[in-house]
Amino acid sequence: MSSCGAIARGAPTVFSRGQKRDLRRRTARRSSGALYGAATVATAMSPSPTRRNRDGGGGGGCGGRGGHLMSGSCSASPGPPDISSRAERGADSWRGPSESYVSRRRCGDHSDVVPRASFAGAPAQSNNCAPQPQINVDDIRISPGSPDAMGPTPVGDRGVNFAIFASCATSVDLCVYFDEASTSRQPSLRIPLDGDVNRTGDTWHVRLDNIPRGGDGYLVRYGYLVAGDEPARKGDRWHPDHLLADPYAPLVEGRRVFGDHSSSPNGEEKIWMGAIQFDATPFDWGGVTPPGLPPQDLVIYELTTRAFTNDASSGLNPGRRGSFLGIADKVQHLVDAGVNAVELLPVFHFDEMEFQRSPNPRDHMHNTWGYSTLSFFAPMTPYASEGAGPAAAAREFKTMVKTLHAAGIEVLLDVVYNHTGEGTDQMPNTFSFRGLDNKAYYMMEESAHPYKNYTGCGNTFNCNHPMVQRLVLDSLRHWVDEYHVDGFRFDLTSAMCRDQNGEPMTSPPVIREIAKDPVLARTKLFAEPWDCGGLYQVGTFPNWDRWGEWNGKYRDCVRRWIKGDAGLKSEFAKRISGSSDMYHVNARKPYHSLNFITAHDGFTMRDLVSYNSKHNDANGEQNRDGCNDNDSWNCGHEGEDGVSDGVKSLRWRQMRNMHLALMISQGTPMVLMGDEYGHTRGGNNNTYGHDNALNSFNWDKLEHQRDGYFRFHSGMVKFRVAHPLLGRAEFLTDQDVTWHEDNWDNHESCFLAFTLHDRGQGGGDLYLAFNSHEFFVDAALPPPPGGKTWHRVVDTNLPSPEDFTPEGKPGCGARYNVAPRGSLMLQAK
Repeated sequence: MSSCGAIARGAPTVFSRGQKRDLRRRTARRSSGALYGAATVATAMSPSPTRRNRDGGGGGGCGGRGGHLMSGSCSASPGPPDISSRAERGADSWRGPSESYVSRRRCGDHSDVVPRASFAGAPAQSNNCAPQPQINVDDIRISPGSPDAMGPTPVGDRGVNFAIFASCATSVDLCVYFDEASTSRQPSLRIPLDGDVNRTGDTWHVRLDNIPRGGDGYLVRYGYLVAGDEPARKGDRWHPDHLLADPYAPLVEGRRVFGDHSSSPNGEEKIWMGAIQFDATPFDWGGVTPPGLPPQDLVIYELTTRAFTNDASSGLNPGRRGSFLGIADKVQHLVDAGVNAVELLPVFHFDEMEFQRSPNPRDHMHNTWGYSTLSFFAPMTPYASEGAGPAAAAREFKTMVKTLHAAGIEVLLDVVYNHTGEGTDQMPNTFSFRGLDNKAYYMMEESAHPYKNYTGCGNTFNCNHPMVQRLVLDSLRHWVDEYHVDGFRFDLTSAMCRDQNGEPMTSPPVIREIAKDPVLARTKLFAEPWDCGGLYQVGTFPNWDRWGEWNGKYRDCVRRWIKGDAGLKSEFAKRISGSSDMYHVNARKPYHSLNFITAHDGFTMRDLVSYNSKHNDANGEQNRDGCNDNDSWNCGHEGEDGVSDGVKSLRWRQMRNMHLALMISQGTPMVLMGDEYGHTRGGNNNTYGHDNALNSFNWDKLEHQRDGYFRFHSGMVKFRVAHPLLGRAEFLTDQDVTWHEDNWDNHESCFLAFTLHDRGQGGGDLYLAFNSHEFFVDAALPPPPGGKTWHRVVDTNLPSPEDFTPEGKPGCGARYNVAPRGSLMLQAK
């Protein structure tokens, strides 16, 4: 699916005084469709309409770069000159007044093009006929602008500076849309940027003043037409007839309802455009500030925005389901679950219908996970409630964050900087980067498939290129400053550790700068320390003592230990102790190990104990996709049909065993949405494209388990948060733990017991035992501290509510018979 429309050809055009001959000379250098619909050409300032750079001469092209700019903020420059009062010059010099023209467009009115003076005072209306300002384009002033800040930056009272990186472009035109009823082919202004005046180094820039304002709900849309040398040089991908979005666009306008083409403004089903909202009422944070939780206290809940409330069982109105506000509406559930942080699967704007661009085995699906970013600054537009559009998406995202923060819950974002949703030459989805500066934004090679693919998604973002690195940093700061986000999990982060040739770097600049950035200093940072090119960095990820890691070794070991694999006792002890063998280096802490057993990709906890093999046929790839090595065990019966009571009981016990192990481990625990009630995906371990019950949280099933497994799951989360011995800022010492084990090398042993000692922290000693044998183990209990006795808090072999007694049940003697495939936690009181 193309995200940019093809140019309409042969549209009528109105020319300014004395410019007809020169306009013909200028437009003759464009492709036949370069007039971009019914829009009118407006000069950006004054000189050089022939544009030496477009013709390959002069400076400013690929060979005449001015160096990359350091990140900085754009200060307001002195007011622009009054261009409209300039004297008319000779036609050959193209130094006449900057006359501009607009398309006259209203709701239901698509009449001819008129000069700007004729448009003064004519009220435009949006696609939903919302009030818009009186537009007097005569008042708009155009000046060179500044390269200091990328993207659209407010300057002065009613001005905005536009700046975009395009190092090899020979022409850049800015298209601006004041009338929300205009299609993408009907810009109010089309401003050709002059390579001698509007370009500094590799950045093109222009400033507009006296832009019409319209208050809440009014958007100014914009985009770029960019061309380069023809034939294109190796690595370039020019799309001169396609409107490109600004990588820094703060909002994205386009399809407004998830999966519904008919919700696209102005009937343009495949168009996405950058947008700016100037006069929105400032968001009222109401004095709510980020919780600022110590990293060792975090318990993370991985959540998919769409799937969390999309099901009718959520009880929300249809237009509110699957939205940011839906999460806010369900904040009490998160409080009841005991978690204090959510990790949202990607919420940067993406195309949920990307699989339907052309016929293919996956064209029946919608992208519900979101790992195909198109815009790194804009929230996902269809996540606004009631299809209210991009401005509402931004406002409602803030409402969600405010609501979560007020409940003491931090907000982490799963971010995807390793690739984009623009695809490859074989299946392109051009949105921005490909047409702006393809070989700067992507890793390329000379082959039949020139996009290097370390991500499994077709392309790899070139994050260590200076300007791409700047974009990544600016994006992260934007989400912290504008949206009050508390941290980030970086998808396939090892791909961000490669240079432009794909070689791993020991000190990747982008990773270093993220770690040291002062704006990001308060945030939590977690890497997924591997990629699809074989780079596996668990325990060795470049970290500067700031980065945490998704600990894949923890996941694999705990799964295998609980299902009874032999020879893992020593490793299991290391993993639940904070993986000090990997992370006790320099100033790293136990919480730098993000411990998880399940996540969005792979089996849910329920499926982990119900399936030996994946069942991904619904994905359309004949069960070839998804991981084959799941370390799962179906407890003696494959799937959910015809299961005996004994198998059902064992499955719930195994789920309790794994959850107990996760909650008592040193490090940062993460649980998966739906695991708290035993959500199943039917054995599908790769449900990225299913906008249905496979992914959707089922609130009815939650209620069914309210007094059963949910009670255990949430109770253990709360117990962990409350107990000082279970979330430490420092690694365990020999004084902190006693291992009741003298035979570590026994390959067949699947029983491990230990005591965590209260050395003044409070909460009392904890005794833990894990029995993965298929027989009882009669365990001798260590003497509790003086004057205290052991109280049973957890025995996973017992039915609810005896499986978890948070106040502790007395009566434990000197020994405890730990059940087959059972686990135990005692507390000294």
